[in-house]
Amino acid sequence: MGVAARPCIVSFIDPDGIVHSTKVHAETLYEAAVLAAQAFREQDCEPGPASVLEVEVRRASVVHSVPMRKVHAWLEGACKSPSQKVVKERLKRLLASSGHGSVG
Repeated sequence: MGVAARPCIVSFIDPDGIVHSTKVHAETLYEAAVLAAQAFREQDCEPGPASVLEVEVRRASVVHSVPMRKVHAWLEGACKSPSQKVVKERLKRLLASSGHGSVG
């Protein structure tokens, strides 16, 4: 049973100081390097033998959409602990100072 392929961002700096990067899905470090080299070659920016490839393995990202009305409601809601009260007060001040309306 193989390792699941993960998204990876692979980048390198060319001799002119230009950073090139691409996203690949790979099961291993070396597979990511080879797939990236192929992608760079297709774009006429193949890394040379002295190039160092940086491989960033990405975990699954999670995106949340929170309406501002829900943020305000949470800030105004009951606190479950003294530490949450401290956090909410800090966030209320931060939101008020950013010009996004008064809370509380």
